[in-house]
Amino acid sequence: MRTLCFAILLVFAVAGPRPLAADQNDPRLDNLFQILQSSAEQIEIRAAESLIWTTWIQHENTENTRLMHIGIKAMADRRFDDAVEVYTALIDQAPDYAEAWNKRATVYFIQGKLALSTADVEMTLALEPRHFGALSGLGQIEILRGNGEAALRAFERAVEVHPRLPGISDLIRNLKLRVRGQEL
Repeated sequence: MRTLCFAILLVFAVAGPRPLAADQNDPRLDNLFQILQSSAEQIEIRAAESLIWTTWIQHENTENTRLMHIGIKAMADRRFDDAVEVYTALIDQAPDYAEAWNKRATVYFIQGKLALSTADVEMTLALEPRHFGALSGLGQIEILRGNGEAALRAFERAVEVHPRLPGISDLIRNLKLRVRGQEL
């Protein structure tokens, strides 16, 4: 299995994360998600996770990919209003581009706009139900809202997709203790 996983990762890396379909529709994602489910090797898991993120960021339309990178740069530079503007334009151009919705959800979360962030997370998950980042983000939103049960459900869904998501097992365990015995 280890050899197969490395072979899949190598083929993906050599072929690059660009079309076949790119974004959440790239059929190569199925193999990468399978690695997340089945591998016990941290190097394979991290490589698969990295390639998933790389694929989600890519779009078959190179202009959309370019805009995605502009938005990512704006986020890195803490120019959040600019990032929202870029991601909104990107969503207008490509409403089926899950990562554009996810990135804007992230910016809204940073800005404390939880209702807007939640709406964008829901769109992300409608387009890519396996989006462990969006599921984790939803869990964080629900924690801030004081809704421990909803947060727990979101984190558990994230673990179903990515069983070895860093830090999630402890978070779920602690959240279960808090939800059972006290409010958030």
